[in-house]
Amino acid sequence: MTGRPITGRMVLAIFVGAFGVIIAVNLVLAVSAVRTFPGLEVENSYVASQQFDALRSAQEALGWQSAVAWQDGRLRLMIDDRAGRRADVARLSVMVGRATSRGQDSVPALEPGPDGWSAPLALAPGKWEVRIDATAADGTPFRQRLDLVIADTAR
Repeated sequence: MTGRPITGRMVLAIFVGAFGVIIAVNLVLAVSAVRTFPGLEVENSYVASQQFDALRSAQEALGWQSAVAWQDGRLRLMIDDRAGRRADVARLSVMVGRATSRGQDSVPALEPGPDGWSAPLALAPGKWEVRIDATAADGTPFRQRLDLVIADTAR
């Protein structure tokens, strides 16, 4: 085998180049992670944990069941009481977005209907998260996260 002999400078250049690539890739991944991080769920997790059981019990006492669907460019939300009728919701807010990024979040303007609420909403294929924040007529908060999967019909 003929060629140039391996020198100390060549070995140093190989090590510096290899570690340079590793460091550059790590920096790109770290910057990407920080840019897409949605942020904190709660300001103080200890304080939130102190209220968790009471809020959960109050929400369970409502007996509400929720479901979400998307069809023909419309988001449909159903919140039913124990009897299967539309729940008596005093205030309702819904946020639709991706679980891993807040760049595509939207708050649709829901319109009440006989079987629930609906709003026009353009959603790309994939998994979406629907966050429901409602208040019952008696002031009890109702919060829930529902998964919504939009099939890719182009396949």
